[in-house]
Amino acid sequence: MADKKKELIVLENISKIYDMGETKVVAVDGLSLKVNKGQFVAIMGPSGSGKSTSMNMVGSLDVPTKGRILLGGKDISHLSESELAQLRGKKIGFIFQSFNLIPNLTAKENIMLPMMFQGISAEKRIARAEELLEMVDLKDRMDHYPNQLSGGQQQRVAIARSLSNDPDVILADEPTGNLDTKTGEIVMSFLDKLNKQGKTIVMVTHDPDLAKEHADVVYWLRDGKLEKVTKKRRK
Repeated sequence: MADKKKELIVLENISKIYDMGETKVVAVDGLSLKVNKGQFVAIMGPSGSGKSTSMNMVGSLDVPTKGRILLGGKDISHLSESELAQLRGKKIGFIFQSFNLIPNLTAKENIMLPMMFQGISAEKRIARAEELLEMVDLKDRMDHYPNQLSGGQQQRVAIARSLSNDPDVILADEPTGNLDTKTGEIVMSFLDKLNKQGKTIVMVTHDPDLAKEHADVVYWLRDGKLEKVTKKRRK
């Protein structure tokens, strides 16, 4: 019998249907998956497979048309947008392919921003941001703006920002998509390190090698449906 205490995110028979006037587009069709605490999970598939829509629902950025989503055992399928926003801020850290840093904020200020929305004091925000910048080897770049940083440095700032509120899960959407191979390997090594320290990682990717090399469990999607699930033994 599955240990329910380990289940951090559960999608149960999820469908997402977009109403385009006379046409209905089924982006996700009856998807079920789960993410256990401490796992590194990959959602894998080609363009149009439904992986981005699935990611949005795993990350509480969207709600399903059918089915339900459990986060820490709580059904979040029908929460309001404001309730979902509060939940995201506390429970989920996001890393995006395009970094999504605020251009007129420094690296340190970008990392401090999510903490501001959680009502954390300025003193604690500053201390936490500096601690995280040191963790990703960018303390000497804390006062630089995004356009003064390389792509790899920006993604490392994004990783630090995703950790600012000590979330239960890190959701990485194509985290190496805009990076060269060597820089991508550095970013993935940071994600592996976080996972070994106990963080739960969910990575969305179209790269099968990336999924196979780093993830404990890979959910393979095609045409909005779950095609197969592969697992590997931890070394």
